[in-house]
Amino acid sequence: MRLVTGDVRGQIDQVFRNLAALAGAAGGSLADVVKLNVYLTDLEYFPLVNEVMEQYFRKPYPARAAVGVAELPKGALVEIEGILMLES
Repeated sequence: MRLVTGDVRGQIDQVFRNLAALAGAAGGSLADVVKLNVYLTDLEYFPLVNEVMEQYFRKPYPARAAVGVAELPKGALVEIEGILMLES
């Protein structure tokens, strides 16, 4: 996983790519995501998160929470964590 420097759209796209890779490594996919926690240094980015998210998820979308934060590691503008529900 790597941090994309530059615009927020590129960072959001990379976060979803990273989540897809992690879900795959766990034996699932983004279709198994039931909850996303979105951390943004500016909550005005949230509509853009929704826009990019539509490229990776189908309806019904996972439950989401958006949290505004003062700062993220490595100067990132966005961080997203996901919870997957995998069948055993």
